Amino acid sequence: MNFDIEKISIVEIKDDDINDNSIKKDIYDEINKINNENNIDSEKDVDFNKPCIDKPVIEVSPNGTYLITYDPKDHSIVGWNVEDIEEGELTSKNVTNFISKDITIKLKIPDDCYIDQICVSDNKKLACMVHKGNRCYPKIIDIHLDKEIELDLITGSFNEACHTFNLKGEYILYCKWGAYSVLSHRVHKIIWIFSTKTKNNRWLCKRNYKLPEYFELINMSKYSKFYLFSNNSIYEWDIVTKQGIKIFHNKVFEENKPHYSIRELKNNVRVSSNSMFICLGIMDKIIIISIELAIPIVSLDINNDTLLYELVKQSDLLPLLPSLLPLLNNKIQIMGSEYDNIQTTDEYAFGISDGLVWKIKLEENISKIKILFQNSNEKVIENSNDNSDNNFKIDKGTYEHLNIYLFNPYTDEMHELFQKVSESKSEYKKKIKQEDKYLMEQDIITDELLQVWKVKVIDRNKIMLRVFKKVIDDWKLICTRITKFNVPVIRKIKLLEIRLFTDNDIILITTIGILIYHFNENEESISLNYWNYLELTYPSVSRFYERLDNFNDFKVLLRPYTSQNNLLLPSHESFKTSDDWISYVNDNKENLLKYGNKLLSFAIKEHRLDLIEKIYKECMNRFEEDLGNNCMFLSIITSTMPLLNKHYPEYVLRYSLETTMIIDRPMYSIEDQQNNLHLYSFQYLQLVDLTRSILWSRYNIFLYKFFNLETNYQIIFSIPYSIRRLILFSVMILLSPFFFVYILYYILSKYHIINDTFVMEVFSFFYYNILLNKVAKEKIPMITFMVPYIKFVNYPRCYNWFFELFKPQPSPFVESVSRDIYKTWNGEAIINFKWNTYGKYYYIMIWIGFMTYLGCFTAAATIPQQYIDDDIQKKLLIASIILGFIHLSFEIRQFIYNPLKWFRDFWNFFDVIAYLLPIYTSIHWLQINEMNDKIISLLSFSCLFLDLKFLLFFRAFEYFGVYFAIIISVAKEIISFLVLLFIIIISFAHAFYILLLPRFDYSLDTYSINNDPNNPWNLAITYNQIFENGTVDSNPFLIQPPNGNTNMFVDFRTSLFAMYKFLTGDSSALSNWPYMSNAPLAILIVLFSLLIVVYLMNLFIGLLNNAIEKDHDRVSYLMQKAEILAEIELFYMLPYQRRQKDWFPEVIYYYASLDDIQKEVKKMTKRNEWNQINAFPKLKQDLLKKININHNSDDKLD
Repeated sequence: MNFDIEKISIVEIKDDDINDNSIKKDIYDEINKINNENNIDSEKDVDFNKPCIDKPVIEVSPNGTYLITYDPKDHSIVGWNVEDIEEGELTSKNVTNFISKDITIKLKIPDDCYIDQICVSDNKKLACMVHKGNRCYPKIIDIHLDKEIELDLITGSFNEACHTFNLKGEYILYCKWGAYSVLSHRVHKIIWIFSTKTKNNRWLCKRNYKLPEYFELINMSKYSKFYLFSNNSIYEWDIVTKQGIKIFHNKVFEENKPHYSIRELKNNVRVSSNSMFICLGIMDKIIIISIELAIPIVSLDINNDTLLYELVKQSDLLPLLPSLLPLLNNKIQIMGSEYDNIQTTDEYAFGISDGLVWKIKLEENISKIKILFQNSNEKVIENSNDNSDNNFKIDKGTYEHLNIYLFNPYTDEMHELFQKVSESKSEYKKKIKQEDKYLMEQDIITDELLQVWKVKVIDRNKIMLRVFKKVIDDWKLICTRITKFNVPVIRKIKLLEIRLFTDNDIILITTIGILIYHFNENEESISLNYWNYLELTYPSVSRFYERLDNFNDFKVLLRPYTSQNNLLLPSHESFKTSDDWISYVNDNKENLLKYGNKLLSFAIKEHRLDLIEKIYKECMNRFEEDLGNNCMFLSIITSTMPLLNKHYPEYVLRYSLETTMIIDRPMYSIEDQQNNLHLYSFQYLQLVDLTRSILWSRYNIFLYKFFNLETNYQIIFSIPYSIRRLILFSVMILLSPFFFVYILYYILSKYHIINDTFVMEVFSFFYYNILLNKVAKEKIPMITFMVPYIKFVNYPRCYNWFFELFKPQPSPFVESVSRDIYKTWNGEAIINFKWNTYGKYYYIMIWIGFMTYLGCFTAAATIPQQYIDDDIQKKLLIASIILGFIHLSFEIRQFIYNPLKWFRDFWNFFDVIAYLLPIYTSIHWLQINEMNDKIISLLSFSCLFLDLKFLLFFRAFEYFGVYFAIIISVAKEIISFLVLLFIIIISFAHAFYILLLPRFDYSLDTYSINNDPNNPWNLAITYNQIFENGTVDSNPFLIQPPNGNTNMFVDFRTSLFAMYKFLTGDSSALSNWPYMSNAPLAILIVLFSLLIVVYLMNLFIGLLNNAIEKDHDRVSYLMQKAEILAEIELFYMLPYQRRQKDWFPEVIYYYASLDDIQKEVKKMTKRNEWNQINAFPKLKQDLLKKININHNSDDKLD
């Protein structure tokens, strides 16, 4: 939406003349140069054929192309094509002649019925809700044909219903009804979305959704968004993104819960929204919520005219909030006329004044909107400067805290300004070269000539702003602000462009960046609302030439400002160069939420401990002051969790403990849930998509109509309905086994191929009404907790598809695998949500892919040649090569993403070997096309590593994963000890090698005798002849030839292996030498056995035991599972999948049973963790009360 900027003029006002009377002359001279705008009044023609409607209802189509009015007296409908009408009264010339005889059609409604909820589509289809008693049903009429249209799947009437048309031209219908039977009672709350393309006078259902049990629909919008109520909170569900968020929690509902019913809420809650804001009208309150910030920014009493006026005029938010007008019916006056039943689009408002329908262009008439006093229909608030009425005073500071630039109210004007600057580089160069005085000082006077801004650069690194106001005939200095920038000494700030958006808002584009200031009239102060450091120029230093500024590429630096609607987020240097900007962001609620993560990142990187603590406390306090609406402040901490974990891990532990078992409500509530849902995590608002079951619903509707058809030609249907069902039920049960029916319908129901909305088919009746009741799990009391890691799992929304394939942007979850996160239930809940939502499905697919690879290679390597054909064997090897490269590609991507992290992960080496070795073996085997010793060895090791890799897939399951986690964590603990042990073994191997190495040449193939005791022939086993007299022949009769193992110390490699065997208890390598005649050998054996075998090995066992006890818990397993999930997200998901909001929600909740909560609290108390929790004392006490634990004065729990 475009808005006219106030005209400004730039004049030169010298600092010395500010308090001098000469300024008056300058001002008046400037006034003479400004052309006064002439107000032109024009009379409108009077049309006596204007259709007058007595207390009508007005409705506009979603895109504002068609309008209807409804008269409740005679049920008449009048329609206008308003698309081509710019604005003004709608006359009879504009009325669409739908019927040749008359422009008006009448709805045919029974006398005992009434209608409401009228809506109309852009293609001239009318929908209304017909009420009869306590039931209602939708009625669709083609206005052009005056013909009723049937709806697919809709039969009968309902307890409650709501409908609308969306911007896509679809018809959305919500219905609630109860299904009663002897066996069960179910309440159905279904949303149907219909195509408005008529086929056989019928609209077909495209999609349908089921609301959760504890949610009630209170409103729906043309943006395909639904507003629901649960647990004293209002939620928004977006059909397009399939994402539900809590938009507002009402403390009034919490405190007076018994006094409000759902029906009262529906009647007293009004919702209106656009792309940026949601406006809630609750009772007599109006709450305006920023969609981007996800917090309420304005809350006011609709009866407080002062606050309404201040919102409209002072905060400049109304141009961005056309949706606010419908909530202010009977309080708005536009162009001097009062309007009833105001409806709006993004650009226009439609209303009825004096029985006439008007179309009003908002952009041109914003300044003409006036607010009526509550107690008078004539008195209006017109001008904040007119205070003639002493009983009415405007508090101009009520909404001054709002930084309107967070909501981009002047997008087009900013684009124009930045485009001008980006194209004026040569002009600025010329001004700097000429030392233009406007680069250092500029003065701006507003259109009303009542206020002057004076901007001046002082001391090269400071900008001074002063505001002067005209009081009667004199000018008065209202306030002065000096902003200092921490820039290098050689930098000198210069003013490039200055522009006023309003009298009180000014933007400065300087050589060091962009600034936006706001003048607060109420407090008479100037605040810095936006600052971003940009090096538009940089200084040049030369000995021979005068120092001039060099210019960077303006177009490149300013491109984000000329192409994006949002102001660029401040850079690291922005906080580094301005302490004022740090203070403003930290102290302002909206700014902290938008820029807080950048500020905290800056504080961590710059090691500003005081600032880190200040931001941390501010975020926690903001959340605590409004638990229901301010949970997004926690995202400032969680989004910087990777940096905190790296530099200040104590904050991760502190946050994890302080936010354990919290909820985004003032009090906990206990609800009965199935006993298997402990630590089951979920999005609090998740509609069930029943679109897959539309055919099933149509089939059941057909059965419903078929079985309820009573004719003389079908005798069977004269049988009572209950007997018919009983007969068919008995027949079907006899024909099908019980178990298979349950399994089949369980699978179909789980994936929503069938549903219980319409239960006419016999098997479904049996399944939903009997089997589910029989197998229903026992329910136990549980409490719902919130995972405080807000936006922790979300990925950046902006991305480059190509770069994401090789260097994907991580989420805080991926970068923060910390024990401190997963030692509480919060971390486990995150893992459970991810695993149940998508993790297990991806993991199974990866596992199946690997098993295919394993099966192909194992079959080719293991099946004997006589049982497998050569062609089949070659095909299996080729398939192994292809599958191996596919799996290897994911490992290569992991290595490219983070080489250091890849090397630190022990399992990656198994993966690479398991992929590369079989690939090499297959290629080599195909090349030589024969089996030899080398191929056999390669096949042996390839199968070994493939089997080990297969075993590693079990680490994702808790029964096995705990042990894998122990293996890795223990290995990390003792790796240094193993290195020392290995060095000592090498040292002993070296000593034995020198001592037992043969000193003379020998050959194992030729018998040689010498005096070398280490000669293998002298160590070989000999057999001597024994004579009859008992003497032994000194010459051997037989000699067993020595081999490579006779003396393992002839080579250092075998010497090292001999020491390993000795370490494991096999000393046969040293048994060939006599110990009595070889004292050095005996000494070395004793030293090795005492130092290594006895001492170090027992020490090693003790270290293992300590390490196992330390890591024998679920935390290591959860961290391991988190790494698996991170790998799936980064390397197996496509970029758009990582941005799916139903997979990666901003807020996650989980259930916990009361018994387990009590046990966990006692465990935390025993570990002295519960008493360290100083945050949220009221929540803490409420939880202890709910689980019946008394908190004694000595900080012990009973």
